[in-house]
Amino acid sequence: MDIFVFSFFLVLSCLSVIVVDASKGDAHPLYRSCIRQCEETGCVGPKCFPQCSFSSDGELVGRPWYIREPLYLQWKKWDCLSDCRYYCMLDREKEKELLNHDPVKYHGKWPFKRIYGMQEPASVAFSALNLAMHFHGWASFFIVLYYKLPLKDGKKAYYEYASLWHIYAFFSLNSWLWSAVFHSRDVDVTEKLDYSSAVILLGYSLILAILRSFNIRDELPELWFLLR
Repeated sequence: MDIFVFSFFLVLSCLSVIVVDASKGDAHPLYRSCIRQCEETGCVGPKCFPQCSFSSDGELVGRPWYIREPLYLQWKKWDCLSDCRYYCMLDREKEKELLNHDPVKYHGKWPFKRIYGMQEPASVAFSALNLAMHFHGWASFFIVLYYKLPLKDGKKAYYEYASLWHIYAFFSLNSWLWSAVFHSRDVDVTEKLDYSSAVILLGYSLILAILRSFNIRDELPELWFLLR
């Protein structure tokens, strides 16, 4: 049972939350002043944002409730705070470029420019590629296991760890999907889904590695009963 106690505490250590300080860019007084001014006026320099005219319940400030943006227009736009942060960041980086200063991070991210509304297009592309590769790997494993190798009675695979690897494939696909969504649009919901999916995948990968490396079968009858 010592191996299970060790693996339990090792998984808990992977789930620990580390508190980090603000990035250098968003801690700068000029950047914060720009954010405050944008939230009050809805503008960064000459550029203004119509979404900053909406109240927290989605209604236009000072206008009737029935005059609001349709849902099909709302989903593809950034909210007021996101646009304020983005354009304040661009203004600060233009000023730093004129002074030959190196770029810095804002809210933990480098100052990338949006492409087709995506916040980090390169990261989105790599996450989508990882998603496609994991799906291809799982599909190949499924075809080999159930269509090219002999099966037990009841059409069950001879490979005893097949169910564990199917679950691993599901967690991997889920993790890379939310990674692509998060890098496309960084909001609270997508951040929590991305990080929680990654933590679940890492924790399960650790457990799977221990089970497979030590060839554990009889010690976990309840787990095997649930997975089969």
